Amino acid sequence: MQPSNRQSSRRDFLRQSAAVGAGFWVAGGIARAASSSPNEQLQIASFGVSGKGKSDVENASRFGKIFALCDVDRTFLKLSAHTYKVPKQNTFTDFRELFDKLGDKVDVVTVSTPDHNHAVILAKALKSGKHCYGQKPLTHAIWEARQIQDIARKAGVVTQMGNQFTAYEPMRKAAHQVKAGQIGTVKEVHVWTNRPIWPQGEDRNPPKPVPKDLDWESWIGTAPMRPYADGYHTFKWRGWWDFGTGALGDMACHTCNLPFMALNMRDPTAVEAQTSGHNHDSYPAKSKIKFDFPAIGDRPAFTFHWYDGTNLPPEDLYADFLQKPTKDGKPRKLNSSGCLLVGSKCTMYAAGDYANEGIEVNNGVELQDVDYPKPPAAPELGHVQEFYEAIQDPKNKKTVSNFPDYAGPLTETILLGNLAVWKEGPVKWEAKTLTPDDPKLMAIVKPTYREGYSL
Repeated sequence: MQPSNRQSSRRDFLRQSAAVGAGFWVAGGIARAASSSPNEQLQIASFGVSGKGKSDVENASRFGKIFALCDVDRTFLKLSAHTYKVPKQNTFTDFRELFDKLGDKVDVVTVSTPDHNHAVILAKALKSGKHCYGQKPLTHAIWEARQIQDIARKAGVVTQMGNQFTAYEPMRKAAHQVKAGQIGTVKEVHVWTNRPIWPQGEDRNPPKPVPKDLDWESWIGTAPMRPYADGYHTFKWRGWWDFGTGALGDMACHTCNLPFMALNMRDPTAVEAQTSGHNHDSYPAKSKIKFDFPAIGDRPAFTFHWYDGTNLPPEDLYADFLQKPTKDGKPRKLNSSGCLLVGSKCTMYAAGDYANEGIEVNNGVELQDVDYPKPPAAPELGHVQEFYEAIQDPKNKKTVSNFPDYAGPLTETILLGNLAVWKEGPVKWEAKTLTPDDPKLMAIVKPTYREGYSL
């Protein structure tokens, strides 16, 4: 579906105004200038306004007008509408109704819903010509990630995934140092997390009445219908196969950002998992996953090892980094999350979910300066600002974590691990055709949507 003439003329006005420097950006480019004309503001529709959605709406409000809101929980919806002065007629619990009634008036969409509804909202937005900011993981399933890449490429709009610390300058610099060969040939990558911090590996709770302010039908969305119960809304949905993507899907788009950017970490050929066991309804409490990546160009083959729950990499890989005491003289401990890139010259240790707790190398290696894309501001807001600056600049439609070139391939790589988690064993993978060697896994690669939902 093509954008309406009304929407196109609004976009033309915005592009022309940006091109002649109409003073859209103030306070160092962080906030949007107030304007007496509504046409001079991007009109933003936000889907999901609680949890991460709350900060996504707040960040978006710095760069445009929060024009419409959608959330399945009317309590959160009313609160957000009050905060951003969104009239009741511009608030919805069903995303399809928002698009049907207000789609031609929307320029930008933010999507911060549970994972299982990301793809259908993004696809509808992209096909109607909206710029899209979507939370990580980009989609719930691998097939969806490939579809969203293709749809976004055809749409030609600006896209960005919400793996916010992609705009963390030390991480970007370290990734480009690795790309430049400063730690040598990388043969192994090890990434770990303290997730899950929600229940996994458990049975469903008994059904309960649906809370009066919750649109359960819309919350279920694409997934198979089930009775409402404790343990789904608002946060614990991440641990269920039908709705979330487990610890891997939740955090690896953050913790794998450095090695993905450094090593073009896409299209693995095999993956294998060991888990604490699960019932194919809730993800396991802990897992270890190994990915095999083939050589690409002048980048040699390497393996990627993922650890969640209480699992950690082998101690000999990080022992050097723990020998130096903390600033207050106490013994040093391995950070609860982070990554290790094991190179032929040295190992790089990036501590924290976002490489934000320090990046260092061993073996006395001194890293040199390299060229890399400098972010415009502090990490999370800088990530958002890059998105809106790309919208305003008709010559620069790419963001670092755009859907076709970065976020989609990253999501595909990450979600592949869940095929092995489901099987609790090895899986061979043909990335070009999205085909596992075990046909039974196709139901995880490409889910069946409930009636009324499609890409």
